[in-house]
Amino acid sequence: MNSTVKITKKGQITLPKKIRQLLNSDTIEFEIIDDNLVLKPVQSVSGSLSSYAKKGLGFKSARDLAWEKAVNDKHK
Repeated sequence: MNSTVKITKKGQITLPKKIRQLLNSDTIEFEIIDDNLVLKPVQSVSGSLSSYAKKGLGFKSARDLAWEKAVNDKHK
């Protein structure tokens, strides 16, 4: 799918509806690969960390637990 859009003076663009629907995310990552701009949907950070969260656990504690688990998993 190809689409041409204008960049505003503020550097903003409007993604066409079909592209927004295909991305299925309200956050996107811009990446430049060999002179091409690639848009990638970014999944919710809170959703990706939800498996590490425990009820009543604050963000910092959940983040620390997730970090510790990731380090342990990498060095097994």
